[in-house]
Amino acid sequence: MRAFFDSWLPSAPTANRREQLRASAGALLGILLTSLLSHVLLQNTHASIFLVAPIGASSVLLFALPASPLAQPWSVVGGNVISGLVGTACVHWFGDSLPLPVVAGMACGGAIAAMFVMRCLHPPGGAVALTTVIGGPAVHAAGFEFVLMTVMADSILLVLMAITYNNLTGRGYPHVQQNAHVNPHATKDAVPTVRLGFKPEDLDAVLKQHNQVLDISRDDLESLFMQTEQRAYQRRFGIIHCADIMSRDIVSAEFGTSLEDAWQAMRKHRVVCLPVLNRACRIIGIVTQTDFLHHGGLDSYGGIRQQLRRFLRKSGVTHTEKAEVVGQIMTHHPTTARVDTPIIDLVPLMADSGFHHIPIVDEEQRFVGLITQSDLLAALYESRFAEAAA
Repeated sequence: MRAFFDSWLPSAPTANRREQLRASAGALLGILLTSLLSHVLLQNTHASIFLVAPIGASSVLLFALPASPLAQPWSVVGGNVISGLVGTACVHWFGDSLPLPVVAGMACGGAIAAMFVMRCLHPPGGAVALTTVIGGPAVHAAGFEFVLMTVMADSILLVLMAITYNNLTGRGYPHVQQNAHVNPHATKDAVPTVRLGFKPEDLDAVLKQHNQVLDISRDDLESLFMQTEQRAYQRRFGIIHCADIMSRDIVSAEFGTSLEDAWQAMRKHRVVCLPVLNRACRIIGIVTQTDFLHHGGLDSYGGIRQQLRRFLRKSGVTHTEKAEVVGQIMTHHPTTARVDTPIIDLVPLMADSGFHHIPIVDEEQRFVGLITQSDLLAALYESRFAEAAA
């Protein structure tokens, strides 16, 4: 008997208690503030209703599933308003000639079709369409004003609450789709991590064959598959952490290190980058040979030696637009990894995103080492060689 009931229950939520409380508190604040503001904004209008029930369903998506395609701003506002307009039109056109159940079905079906066409599918939109049909005399009397005043105001206000709350609590909203497979070199080649294994077109073909609406974006689904592959790789070959392969005796610079000194240090030690540290040994930037070439105007090879000398030489004046120290040309807030980060997590960064070196920090965010593409390649080769030998 228990197995029978378990088969009807969805799987346990993957979100932890903290995330569940965050979503619940967001819905509480969102509905509370939306209700209060809507009441104030609509009290001097002909709209006698200032809050509609489907907004409660919208709050579930906005605060519990903010990354869902069904919860994005256009989905919420467009889905609710367009559905309300479809439902109101059905009441005006067929309310006196057809039975209520028929009008209700036409409203919901028409709303779904309209949301598909307008790319704003939002489940509570169906409830909005139904509300316009069975909402009673007050809703019928308000007609399109009910939709364009109350429903629109509630939807916009709730979206604004979701944008504020989700971003303040660490959930980026609206959800920005990240194309993880854009070649950083602007060529037609696929990025290295998708040249073997499943490819984006494989996922597109499977989704087309599946032929159902999923409550997750295609890009997020692809990202989950890639992370799953990385987990499987770790289980197969073991976990190697950044601390195991990083270089520790690293030549570094400070914000005020002169350009000439930094350039000479890079040439002396035959490195292509220098981490820039503050007095607490925390990384504040990174300077590379590319930075020197870019800021020195060395994009063309004509007279490059003379241009480089002029760029490195101190100007001798106190106020100049010319860069004098490393801090003026470095890349601020570089991407870093922790000493306990599995090296497999660095593969997408170095293979796909074009990073050639990743600074490594400890639990207190102090710089402790550097991993280059060569370090990563050697470690992955050793792990495969060890497995083959076993």
